[in-house]
Amino acid sequence: MLRVGAKRVLETASLGVRVSARLYHERVVDHYDNPRNVGSFDKNDPSVGTGLVGAPACGDVMKLQIKVDDKTGKIVDARFKTFGCGSAIASSSVATEWVKGKQMEEVLSIKNTEIAKHLSLPPVKLHCSMLAEDAIKAAVKDYEAKRAKEAASAEATTADMSATA
Repeated sequence: MLRVGAKRVLETASLGVRVSARLYHERVVDHYDNPRNVGSFDKNDPSVGTGLVGAPACGDVMKLQIKVDDKTGKIVDARFKTFGCGSAIASSSVATEWVKGKQMEEVLSIKNTEIAKHLSLPPVKLHCSMLAEDAIKAAVKDYEAKRAKEAASAEATTADMSATA
């Protein structure tokens, strides 16, 4: 079936009919063919923040995780798993590269427009870079929620110890 379709396209092209092909920028192809930081961390690790976002319109789902040094607040590692098109995978890959080595406040300033510009995404694929930005924010929010819960738990334990002493 694929051969028949390809044959028709080639025949049409040889008749002088213009066939438009959508080409991805070389950076998208590079990140799609050689994605960086694929994988995941243990979501229960208190030094890991997990962002899980999706785009119902196209079916793309992106999970981005950050591992943070608790002492410095610096992101020491990042991983992603993405179900989606090449632009979504490339956006995830770029996002993980950009967040590594940065402070939490810094990564919140990464905008989807910067990712889209870096990858030269066409307007129809801008939602992929928006997902990457949302995933970064969700991962930071998850990490901060874990830290707040941990701090509250530590305070409760300290208060219980003081009351019994």
